[in-house]
Order: sequence, then structure tokens, then C-alpha cells
Amino acid sequence: MSERLEPGDVAPDFELPDADASPVSLASFRGRRVILYFYPAAMTPGCTKESVDFQGSLAELEAAGVAVVGVSPDKPAKLAKFREKEGLTFPLLSDPDAEVLQAYGAYGEKKLYGKVVVGVIRSTFIIDADGRIEKAYYNVKATGHVERLRRDLAV
Repeated sequence: MSERLEPGDVAPDFELPDADASPVSLASFRGRRVILYFYPAAMTPGCTKESVDFQGSLAELEAAGVAVVGVSPDKPAKLAKFREKEGLTFPLLSDPDAEVLQAYGAYGEKKLYGKVVVGVIRSTFIIDADGRIEKAYYNVKATGHVERLRRDLAV
């Protein structure tokens, strides 16, 4: 089980392939706030709901200077299908080895239908313009999560 991040911690830097297999690094977002969210699997009901909610709020978030980036263990080809099917315009990154998921404490034991399993813990981080954790949310619900973030960000 990896350590959970707290506000004030330096956000672990990374470079992962996006849906087009192009590398994207967290450092490329320095100078602006980032919502970095980790979800278990593209094209599943909860992850679709959460991602579509982010897309629906993207214009307001971007106007407030906040970028949105999604990360899952899915391969780039699946992320590309997900992006096209749902009309997503923000980066979706592939972390099949779960290295970044683990660095953020978003991978480990969780309860799924009453059983303890190991996998992606739906988690979201607001990272400030200097690359530090502003807020960390673990075990979030897919529904209503984006609205809560908007309230917390005053967007």
C-alpha cells in the first residue's frame, strides 16, 4: 500500500503516454493549477460518468486557469476509443504499470462489492501552479465529484 499524499506535499512528477501515445508530463502544466484524477477503467459506467462530468465543466475550469488530466491503467488505444466515444477533449493518460497511481497513493486495497481487492482507488488531486498538492481526495464517488471540486475551487 502506498503512502497517501497530503496538502503541501510535492506532487510526484511523471511522464505518461496519452490516448495518442504521445508523452505528457506533469511538469508541462507548471504555472497553472491541475485537477489530476485517477479512475479504474475507461468505458465503465462510473468512470464514464465522472469523465463526462469533467468534460461538461471543462470550459469553466479552463477559464479559471485549471487544467484537467485523467489517468487510468488502460492502454492508449482504449483511451482513444473512450475519448472519441464520449467527446473528451482533455488529456487521458495511460499508466498500465500503476507506477504513477502508486506514487499518488491511488492504488492498493479497496472494497469492491464487499470484497477486499487490489486496484485503482478513485482519487483526485488539485495541484497548485508550483507543483504542490493543494487538495487530495481519496475514495471519491464518481457521481457528484466534479460539482464538489467546482465548489472547492470556487468555479
